[in-house]
Amino acid sequence: MMDHAHDLGAVRGATERLLDAAGELDNASVAKASRLPGWTRGHVLAHLSRNADALGNVLRGLPMYASSETRDADIADGASRSAAEQLTDLRESAGRFLAAAAEPADWSRTVTLRNGVTDSAARVPFRRWVELELHHVDLDVGYELEDLPAEFVTREIAFLTERFLGDQEVPATTLTDRDGRTWSTGGGPPGALVTVQGSAVELLGWLCGRRDGSSLTVAGGPLPALPPL
Repeated sequence: MMDHAHDLGAVRGATERLLDAAGELDNASVAKASRLPGWTRGHVLAHLSRNADALGNVLRGLPMYASSETRDADIADGASRSAAEQLTDLRESAGRFLAAAAEPADWSRTVTLRNGVTDSAARVPFRRWVELELHHVDLDVGYELEDLPAEFVTREIAFLTERFLGDQEVPATTLTDRDGRTWSTGGGPPGALVTVQGSAVELLGWLCGRRDGSSLTVAGGPLPALPPL
């Protein structure tokens, strides 16, 4: 069962870490490439700000984005702003999201996200936490997957393996970390089973597309190719 209050606390902590990191950037640093292909750090920061507003919209029963084109245009337009403008937007949009989350609401209700995806309102804070943690890593400012909170790592592994579960394009796969925890994902073809072993961080890195999986031990076939997130 999702504990939205707990996750909102995690969002606050991750936001403060991100704001501290963004506060160290100058205009030249913001304009440098991030770890996401084709995106500068400015693109990542603009995306995080607009994502905060978008998830606030979701909590209020509004469309997440006006359209995919509007989403992309807002990120592109915001990418070239100064470091000070990025920091202000990041802080203020984060505050707006937390304000939306503080409004009285039924957290068991179903909400609609981007592309018609539905989920429980109680999972929205976790989704924001995911954005903050992984995109902090994408900024390439010294925050690495190894710096992620241990709770976040295991929960995001569970979230992503559930997301790919039943996908016929992904072989049936069992993941095991060094503490013996296991997760299952994929869905086809019948009779095939790939096993993937490694540290929790490396498993997460592969699942979320931030590592190539070369450090993982794979048996039963090649390391599966995963759909883009």
